[in-house]
Amino acid sequence: MSSLVQPLLSLERLAKTYPNGTAALRGIDLTVRSGTVHGLLGANGAGKSTLIRILCGATHASAGRILWRGAPVQWSHPAQARAAGIATVHQQIPLVGSLSVRENVFLGRSGWARSGRKERRRLSRLMGQIGYHLPPDIPVAALAIGERQMVGILQALAADAQLIVMDEPTASLAAPERRIVHRAIRRLAGEGCAVLLVTHFLDEVLALTDALTVLRDGAAVVSSDTAAVDEAAIATAIAGRPIHRAARPTARAGADVAAEIVGLRSPGRLAPCTFRVRGGEVLGIAGFLGSGRSELLQAIFGADRSALGVVRVSGRAVPRFPVAAVRAGIALVPEDRASQALVPGLPLWQNITLAHLGRLSRWGVFPRRGLERAAAAAAVRRLLIKTPDLDTAVGDLSGGNAQKVSIARWLCGPTRLLLLDEPTAGIDIGAKTEILDQVRELSAAGVAVILVDSQLKLLLEEADRILVMREGAIVAERMAAETDEQELIRLAAGAPGAGPQGQRH
Repeated sequence: MSSLVQPLLSLERLAKTYPNGTAALRGIDLTVRSGTVHGLLGANGAGKSTLIRILCGATHASAGRILWRGAPVQWSHPAQARAAGIATVHQQIPLVGSLSVRENVFLGRSGWARSGRKERRRLSRLMGQIGYHLPPDIPVAALAIGERQMVGILQALAADAQLIVMDEPTASLAAPERRIVHRAIRRLAGEGCAVLLVTHFLDEVLALTDALTVLRDGAAVVSSDTAAVDEAAIATAIAGRPIHRAARPTARAGADVAAEIVGLRSPGRLAPCTFRVRGGEVLGIAGFLGSGRSELLQAIFGADRSALGVVRVSGRAVPRFPVAAVRAGIALVPEDRASQALVPGLPLWQNITLAHLGRLSRWGVFPRRGLERAAAAAAVRRLLIKTPDLDTAVGDLSGGNAQKVSIARWLCGPTRLLLLDEPTAGIDIGAKTEILDQVRELSAAGVAVILVDSQLKLLLEEADRILVMREGAIVAERMAAETDEQELIRLAAGAPGAGPQGQRH
């Protein structure tokens, strides 16, 4: 990377210490140049979110300087940062669900004719530039989480920013959508814009960025041109130790059928789906954004009340509502943990035991706090959840630890079928390894697992068998050891000659 490229943003000894004494940033130096992509990496809790909040004017640094185009600045409000030319695509995108895609993309903009004609023309051009199209008038609440991510990216592009901060922009996207975002990032850099990219995908870092900074415990432990490092060195810098995986157990041949799904369907969401999963088996679900992967898990769990068909666990039909699913041993870790899995204001121990109050209460009515706290403490130890204490609000935990809480909830009861929807999205490599190792332990103990993940490489590594979905239907089945990413992409895309669905149970 040429040193002649003008620095757009420079951070000099930037520090942030909170009133309780927590040092979130410890003297960070970082330079982002126009026309480049700069990777910002680190474990959950390393300080990335604090740095972003300072850059976008949501909080103040305790010490150090921000230089914007060579001049010192200190923004007291996000509107000032936006006016200066900084746009942020947050991991949890602050969109208005009741408003349309068009209204969200241009939210807060002034000077537009509110008839919407100018907005429609500009939105069409923006979607054409990134090669991704959404109906402009559909409410954002009706979109999948990955589609909402694309709305957030369009919103940032509409701001004509000189620096776009992207916080995990591809965390919930399948391979084709990830490529669309990658093209958009490259286009932005090619036009002279700078991108500060926060991501946990190391292949993405190596493919897209010109330079990178790794944070650990609030300090910058690596600042380098990307060409000078490799994936192993980055992973070690993030975790502070070499990363090793536990051996994956092989699904036991002849194991009993743990769950059977027969003709499960939902109007406008799912075509009839029929398959079985055995105890100790990890069944992967592959497919592009909008293929029906999440809808399938929601229907199995009974959260889609319009769904029809039969779900059997250990040979017994499960009534079509979540309470019955939990009683039958079905557990769901949803894609959107913030709104569907966790209660941010409740303490960690109550979030963990929430689904099992009947079993942990006297006569199923009177709560037994001692039992609840003991069960929560055991789950915290098992999943290595980093928290000051059991009374910490789950909303105060890092993303990786919050995700562990959503999984720990199901360690308190007799889970027979574990449904995991994007369990590693937006978390660092250390937490990801710990979560996947825990999934391996559960499958080794006989729990059946259905795993949805946009990373096909991860599915191939973790699953025994993979079902491929397209347009709400299961279109193919493959043994993980007998396929590869290219074939799964062809099957998910409906490419000619990709092969019919196999029926191997």
